[in-house]
Amino acid sequence: MRVVCGPTIIVSHTPESPVVRRDNEEAGMQLVQRSKRVIEARLQNTSVRALSGSMVAYEGQVTFKSAGFGGGAGVVAGLKQRATGEALSLMECAGNGVVYFAHDAAETTIIELAGETMQVESQQLMVLNGNLTTNVTFAGLRGASSGQGLFTTTVTGHGQIALLSRGGPLIHLEVSPQFPLVVDPDAFVCARGQLNQSFVTDVSWRTVMGQGSGEAFSLRWDGTGVVSIQPAER
Repeated sequence: MRVVCGPTIIVSHTPESPVVRRDNEEAGMQLVQRSKRVIEARLQNTSVRALSGSMVAYEGQVTFKSAGFGGGAGVVAGLKQRATGEALSLMECAGNGVVYFAHDAAETTIIELAGETMQVESQQLMVLNGNLTTNVTFAGLRGASSGQGLFTTTVTGHGQIALLSRGGPLIHLEVSPQFPLVVDPDAFVCARGQLNQSFVTDVSWRTVMGQGSGEAFSLRWDGTGVVSIQPAER
């Protein structure tokens, strides 16, 4: 896994932290960082999938069409979307040219996947390329009144993924067996590695911070991997 982005914060408990790259012009990359809020996709008879409505400009001969729910399998994907509430509506951009993507002035981060699976909050996913597939998987019981779905979006394969972050650049937090991590679900963006997710419902800090209305829960991560959060809550 490689992270290709602008200024990024990494909190690590071991020397084996993810490598953070700032050389966005490396040869062969299809997605590059045009600015901290704009992703550039270079198409050479190729295609990318992107969040519907995120295209802000393009050059060359490029066509656009709906890719449905995650570019998935028609009716089955649509039923998953309705059942889970994970609203991931993508469009396919294909041809020869350059396409620029941005969304609500959020900051962007490019992450490269090398055959691994990443769990991602669907609202934070903006552009995908390569042989990446999306799916929804059962994430466990969170409770009926939280407003959060019981499922999560996953991205698997080889390629690049551009994620959105509000309030500043993504913060990458390393998880190890000695240091499990608990995060606010409204700050969670993505997770990858050998991680187990569970739900913490006895969250007294929400009452202290004046967030005691509704169901209080947080996400707990155990194992080995990296969890990325954004500085602002959804």
